[in-house]
Amino acid sequence: MLAILKKEINSFFSSSIGYLVIAIFLILNGLFLWFFKSEFNILDYGFADLTPFFTLAPWILIFLIPAITMRSFSEEKRVGTLELLLTKPISGWQIVLGKYLGAFVLILLALIPTLLYVYTVWNLGNPTGNLDVGSTLGSYFGLLFLIAAYTSIGVFTSTLSQNQIVAFIAAVFICFVMYFGFEGIASADVFGDLNPTVEKIGMKRHFDSIARGVIDTRDVVYFLSVTIFFLFLTVVQLKKR
Repeated sequence: MLAILKKEINSFFSSSIGYLVIAIFLILNGLFLWFFKSEFNILDYGFADLTPFFTLAPWILIFLIPAITMRSFSEEKRVGTLELLLTKPISGWQIVLGKYLGAFVLILLALIPTLLYVYTVWNLGNPTGNLDVGSTLGSYFGLLFLIAAYTSIGVFTSTLSQNQIVAFIAAVFICFVMYFGFEGIASADVFGDLNPTVEKIGMKRHFDSIARGVIDTRDVVYFLSVTIFFLFLTVVQLKKR
């Protein structure tokens, strides 16, 4: 598994993919948070708060993470190396976790520079340091869980086709449905008394709950369950080979 993890990370940074992903994530967030006149602009927000960042980041990641993971198994299928990989003396879970952790680590590297936003808002507060640290830490934890779930979805969809564009579109669709779709259905009052239950199936409800600064074990179990479920589906798809 470690060999596959190292191979994935090296492949990201031996080409422009790794640097491009980190740059795009930081540039898009930077433009919306500090330059563009919009509801996400922190300078226009009026509060020393990172809520705009934690509102925007999940939507950017819906597109960015599938762009990273779409090549995980699709590329192996296209060039014919997947069968060779499956003949190695390693289990399906080790292969999947190696691919998964490689993409996960890359996203974490893109997330680390955003700590500069915390430092900036901390100093912009009046008085200096007027920042809800508990809510900020909770939001970062929520973002980590969200990244874990998104990445597992992206790795899974990369097993569905050797066409990377198909894998990308499928991942974006599933991530969107899991993050916002169930809340949208609940807000449309489609299921009546079951609407609160339907909303709880979606990621946004649990992400918002963690972002309030209180880490509930139910939210943690939810994200871990979603992540493991899609990793399990990935292993099942590999075994079909």
